This record gives sequence, structure tokens and C-alpha cells, in this order.
Amino acid sequence: MEKYDLCVIGGGPAGYAAAMRAIDFDKKVILIEKEKLGGAGIYNGALSSKTMWELSTRFRKVKEDLDGEKTQYLDIAFEDVRNSIEESVFDRKFQLTSHLRIIHAETDMITYEKGVASFVSDKEIKIIKEGGVEKHIYAENTIIASGSRPRCLPDVEVDEKIIMTSDGIEHMDEFPESLVIVGAGVIGCEYATIFSNFGKTKVHLIDRAERILPFEDRDISDLISKNMEKKGVIVHRKSQLKRIEIIDGKVEYEIETENGEREIIVVDKALLSIGRTPNIKSLKIENAGVKMSKRGVHIGEDDTRTNIPHIYAVGDVSGRIPLVNVGEREARHAVVMMFGDFPVKTINYENVSTIMFLDPVVASVGANEKILQEQNIPYRIAKVDYSTIARAISMGKPEGFFKLIVSDDDDMKVIGMRAVGAHASSAIQSIALLMHMNKGIDELAHMIHPHPSIVEGVQEAARMLLGKSIYKSAVFKDKLKCYRFKDGVETPLNTIDEEKRMKFEEVAKHYHESGED
Repeated sequence: MEKYDLCVIGGGPAGYAAAMRAIDFDKKVILIEKEKLGGAGIYNGALSSKTMWELSTRFRKVKEDLDGEKTQYLDIAFEDVRNSIEESVFDRKFQLTSHLRIIHAETDMITYEKGVASFVSDKEIKIIKEGGVEKHIYAENTIIASGSRPRCLPDVEVDEKIIMTSDGIEHMDEFPESLVIVGAGVIGCEYATIFSNFGKTKVHLIDRAERILPFEDRDISDLISKNMEKKGVIVHRKSQLKRIEIIDGKVEYEIETENGEREIIVVDKALLSIGRTPNIKSLKIENAGVKMSKRGVHIGEDDTRTNIPHIYAVGDVSGRIPLVNVGEREARHAVVMMFGDFPVKTINYENVSTIMFLDPVVASVGANEKILQEQNIPYRIAKVDYSTIARAISMGKPEGFFKLIVSDDDDMKVIGMRAVGAHASSAIQSIALLMHMNKGIDELAHMIHPHPSIVEGVQEAARMLLGKSIYKSAVFKDKLKCYRFKDGVETPLNTIDEEKRMKFEEVAKHYHESGED
């Protein structure tokens, strides 16, 4: 029986990262993947869906920029979309496989096996390879990184042709004329954005809550839903799905509104976007004595370690935050806990940066107003509209805003930010770093940022909170906001005398109408 220092079950982003980090410690590693190296990070997930989003966004932008008569000559087939996705997937897959082969050839420290892994005991693992061939290996340590799959509804036939999950939606032969998306979370809203951008599909979105993206602040969800509906998306708010089935090659679904009224609607296709469920069943983790939780593999206080000291769980299977960047971080952390001979800090899950590929893009880190108000935590906030940022104006993309949230004290330490608009994902990183370092906003306010750039808006938000901004929030009340929220009361900061404010508005109106400098 072959022996290894580490067995990694799952070759997705988390598993791949774990295997490569273990090589840094000169450990002998076996990486086992059931289907495709790269997992959902490449196939039917982050890479493929964002490739689709990028293409849809460019298509929509070109169409909006053309004169009305010229748009009739602009078209795109779903085959073109599929080809673009396949090119991106191939490039990334080629990188991973080539890298793995070279590492194996040069170091002989890593073995890659394709097959289904399951525990025989806590240190013995069985691999069932193609053709039913069995192989048993011994591992001193194991990382479970088996990922997740789309969650389905009970008693609903998912054929991945008519009723689909994210595993099937990108493999259609043509754009459907109509599509219903069940679930108005991040993934559902992203696909609603994608298909409405192409403008070839009538999109219906079923939302049980009062508004889409209910975990975010209302100003964000209102902006996203407004843009969706502008592009023809029908949002069924406060609606319960009572039935969905395939009838005569179409999808018939029935919803019930909050007042008890029912409606039956027929569309061409359906996408179930109701979350994901961990890939655990085939692992037979009970043979290793590993405990389960309601969300996945049970993790104790030691970040990624299970109740069995030499078995760890990372990524989607741990039931924490199902994101590629989180899975990779957990995987590398688990390896260091195993083999590092130095103290290891616990993972801070509060400062995870996220991106939602919507219209516009939404990037976030830390707490938002909704969370702080629910927990009755006082805070201060500065909100800067994109229309006041030179770079956004020059790009012709003035829609969006920054919301910088700090502690309600003299330190004004950063506790969160939301960036909504162009370049949002780039702008969030400086704030994530400040939070990681437990810093206030002085450094941010005094830095010399590149000009013109979107991140200048973040700096202006910091300056607003410090009372030294260029544009005064008391003047541009519709574009800039700066206030304290405490005990349910919103109090403006850096206010000016009302008589002076009215005078400022009168002068500004005069110059706007006259065109004078």
C-alpha cells in the first residue's frame, strides 16, 4: 500500500491549493479528483459564469452605443457564447494540468489520481478508478475538499435541458425566448443580469423576500432591481413557488403571492438557483469517525480541523462561505496547521472580500448598515456617488456609489465598505487591507491616489468623515451623504448653516443655467 504525508480529496480550487502548499513543506502528496481538475472554479462555476457575464456586458454596451437602425445588424448566437466559455475553460484547465505535470516530473512529490475516493478508516482511503479498478492508499493526514453541487428541489425533475441548474445553463444550444430563475440570491441575480444583457430572453425571477439580495442594504438591492426591470426582467416579489414541471417540452410554474393569489406561467426554460449542497455522500466519512454538522463536515474551533485531529475539511464541503478565495485560503491554512513549526493565526472570516457580477458590479467587505443596525452597533458612514468622481464621468459610467463605514469613535476604524459600479472589485482591496490591519482612515485620507481613478472616490469618503472633503456633503445632498447612526437615529455630520446651504444651492443653480465658469 502506497503511503503519503497528505491525501487531498478533490481537485477544485481548494484541493489544488492544498496540494501545492504541501509541496512547499517537502511533503509527499496524493491529489484525488472524481471528474475534472479545477472543479466548479473552472467548470459551470466562477470562471465560466464570469466569462459569460463579461461577454453579455460588452454586447449590451456596444448595442447601447449604436444608433437605433444599426442595432439590427448586431447579433449573437448562444453557440458564440458557448465557444467563448470553452476557450476560457480550456486556457485555465491547460494551465493547471501543465503545472501539475511539470511539478510531478521535477519533484516526484505529487501523485494525481482520477477516481472516487472514500474512507476505509481514518488513514486508509480507497480509490475507485475508471473501469472499477480499486486502489488503496495510506495517508498520515487528509484534507477533504470535495466541493459542492447545485441544490435541487424535491419532486422536481432536473434534466439539465429544460429545467436546469448552473451545471446545465451554459450548455444550451440556443437562447431561450423565456426563462424563469428560481432564487433571487447572488447566482440567480447574476444569471438574470447576463440573460437580460443579451436581450434575447424574457427573464422571470422568483423571490420569496420583499426584495432581491435581502442580505444587502436596500439602496443596493433597489439599484440592481431597477436596472433589471429596466431591461425587462419580471421580478415576482414575495412569491412562493408552488409547482414547477415540464409539460409538452415547456416549463409550467405556479406561484402564490403574499395575498394568496395564484398565477400559472409558461416559459421555455427554468434555472434552479437555490444554493449548493456539499459533496459528502460518496466519501463514507463515517468510516473515519468524522462528525457531520447541519451545513457540512463538522469543524471544531481549530478553523479547518475536524473532530479527527489529522483530517481537515475546506472549501464548500465545510459549510462556511462557498467562495473560491475562501476555499483556497482555508486549504493553505490547513496545510500550515499540519506541517508548520510556527504559530498559526486563525482565519478571520469577517473581512472576506466578495464580488457580485450584476448591473452594476457590487463589491463588499465587512459589515453593512443592515447588519450593524440589526445588532444595534453605532457607526459613521460616508456615501459618495460615482457622478462626482472624475474617472466615472470620463468613462461614461456615473452610476454607482461608495459606502465607507467606520466605528463611531475618534479612532474611526474601518468596519466595512460597499462599492457599487465600475472598477468596484479593484477599489475594495485598499479597504480590506485597512480592516485586516485594524486601521482607521487617516492613512487612506492622506495618500496620493492616482488620477483620474475610481479609488479617488474612496479617499473622498474618508475625507468626508474627517471633515476635510473637497465636495461638501451639505451642498451636494443628493450626491454625498455623511452621517452617524446610533440608537435608531440618523444624524448628519459636517453640517452647515441652512441659510448658507440655500445660498450655495442658489449660486450653483445660477452657474449651471448660465454656463459660466
